[in-house]
Order: sequence, then structure tokens, then C-alpha cells
Amino acid sequence: MSLRRIVCGVSGGVDSAVSAYLLKQKGYEVLGLFMKNWDEKDEKGHCTSDRDKEDAQFVCQHIGIPFHEVNFVKEYWNDVFSPFLREYQTGLVPNPDIVCNRHIKFGVFQNYALSEFSADAIATGHYARTSVGENLIGGDSCQDVKLLKAKDRWKDQSYFLSQISQKALRRALFPLGDLKKSEVKKIASKIGLTRIASKKESMGICFIGKRKKFSSFMEEYVEPKPGNIIHVETGEVVGTHQGIHNYSEGQRLTHVNHGRFGKCFIVEKNGTTQDIVVAPGTNHPALFCQEFYATVPMWIHSEPPGFSEGGSCQLQCQFQRKWGALPCTVTRCGENQVRVSLRSPQRCITPGQYAVFYSGEECLGSGVITTKGPSLYDIELDSKVKVQQEVS
Repeated sequence: MSLRRIVCGVSGGVDSAVSAYLLKQKGYEVLGLFMKNWDEKDEKGHCTSDRDKEDAQFVCQHIGIPFHEVNFVKEYWNDVFSPFLREYQTGLVPNPDIVCNRHIKFGVFQNYALSEFSADAIATGHYARTSVGENLIGGDSCQDVKLLKAKDRWKDQSYFLSQISQKALRRALFPLGDLKKSEVKKIASKIGLTRIASKKESMGICFIGKRKKFSSFMEEYVEPKPGNIIHVETGEVVGTHQGIHNYSEGQRLTHVNHGRFGKCFIVEKNGTTQDIVVAPGTNHPALFCQEFYATVPMWIHSEPPGFSEGGSCQLQCQFQRKWGALPCTVTRCGENQVRVSLRSPQRCITPGQYAVFYSGEECLGSGVITTKGPSLYDIELDSKVKVQQEVS
């Protein structure tokens, strides 16, 4: 497929700016498209996205490409934020960034760009690569494209792209895939975008904004439901809380009687009873497990060899962005479920998070973690019970 016109998503940040610049330098007809998906205002009543829009306009003017904007606030609310709230209220820990990439950036945004501007592809500032690079295939080809990790392992964002469809990937470019972040900033400074290169990097969930903590933001949308804090070993109620949505697995609880129990950390949350179970010590065996269940992954390219009803395959799994991919065995154990067995126990595997699967450089796709397997503490207790039964 011969590329002519590319719509580059411009956010006002350095990554999208350099992406647009690199594509123009290669001779493509590049259009900048700024997307608004949240109506957040600061304490003075100023819309915070307007500042990013001004920077995006400046970037487009500076590198000499047309600037356009589009509003997907309604779509973002319906497809990303509302499902996020529903899951979070039940104690799950969803990842709205992965959902946003699937439904918004590589869904309605891409469709709008391709149809409204008769574009051949879209480009974004994500740090990722594909198996075809700029030799795009197009939506009607039977040949599939693989999603690959970025050269810069620290910045690699294939984790957040693990739910995009094959159709979307065939019309997507990632100009930064072979660059390191340091190189991107040098390019920006060299072409006169020093101010953009020095901007504080946008981190975390986009709808929280820069002025609020996550907990204070969620108080505006989630009705608090108080519950008990229960000690995993004794079953005692050692405290109360005002809502499981305020906490996450592995987090230290500061309002438990430390004099008696020591520092306590969250083992699990129960969305039905609103109970929080805690364990003494950050390395308590109740915090670790070696197995979990997830929905059948959305495979970006194709099913791994050997993966079928009852079949198993050896892959690597990543279930938090800041942690690397770990060796695992993935087994199909039903129409809609897989069992993931890790080579070594891991701390705080959390239902609601995405389990993203890799085979070397390739990001294969992802599924949602539904339940954890038995903890090391559960296994120890079962072993003790069996020994006592044998003795008696």
C-alpha cells in the first residue's frame, strides 16, 4: 500500500510533535488532529485541555502542517469512563488507558481521520513498532500485522496497545518505535521545539487532570460504602473503611492497630461484602500467588501455536506496566477463560487488570484478569490440614 496522506494525532506533547515532524521529513502529506475527550476545568474555570490544544497548534504551525481538532467527549464518557466507574465501584482495578486506545484512539478517532480526511493511515506518538513499519497493508488485505515492542524498553507502550484490532493496526504508524526518548527530545530541541521538549510528561490516567489526587477525584463520582478490615490470619475485624474503591491490592493500610499487628497490607477486596482482607508485613505469603484466571485474550495477529480447547502454550505475561513480562504457561480451560501459571509467585495480582501476553518481541494481545489462584498462605494452610488429617 502506497502511503500519501497521514493524520497524526497531536496532543501538545513532544512525542506526537516529533512523530509529525519525522513523517513530514519523509515526504508524506501530514495533517495534525487534536482530540478532546474530557471537559476538565481547573480552580479558575479554565479548561485544562485548551492549554494542550494551544501547544498542539503551535507545533503544527512550527513544522508547517495543517491543524484540525475533534471532540470525542461523549464517546469517551460512554466507552471508557462509565465502564471504568462501574468496575471500580465493585473493587476491580481496570485500566482505562488500554480501553481508550482500543475504542477511542484506534476506534472512533482513526475512523474519523480515515473518512473525514481521506487519509491512508493515522500516526501516534506511542513507543511501539509493527512487523511492516511504514509498508502498511490496508484494511482489506488478508495479510496480518504484528505488534512489536519499542526499541526503548523503558518507554515501550505495547502494553497499552494490546487490545487494538488487527484492522486498526493495518492503518497505524508509530514513528518513534525505533527511537529512544532521549533522541526524541534532542530532535525536538534541534528543530526549535525546546519548550515542548521541556514540558512535564503527562503520566497516569488522562481524566484525573494535573490538579487532583486520584482518591479526591473518585469521591466526586463514587458513593462510599463502608466496610470492615479483616485480618487474614485471625479473622478479626481490625478496623473499618469508607469504600473499597479507595484502596488497591498490596497497599499499606495506615489506620490499623499497628502496635498489635504491625504494618498491614491489603490482600484482597470483596465487592459483595465490602470487606478488605489484610496481612501483616509486605512479604506475607497471602500477598503472593502463582496462578490466575483471565478472559480469553484478544489475539492481535493470531492464536499462539498449540492454544486451543485444553491446549497450552509457553509465553510471557505482563500484568502491570512498570513490571516486565514473566514466563508463564497459558492454558485454555473453557470457552471464555484461560489459566495462567507463572514460573514464580508474584505479589498482588489484581482482578480487573489486563494480562498482556508476549512471545519475545511480539505483543500477542491481552485478556482481563478475573480471579486469583490460591495464595502461598492458602497453600500452606491446606498442607498443614492434610498433615494433621494424616496424623489423626
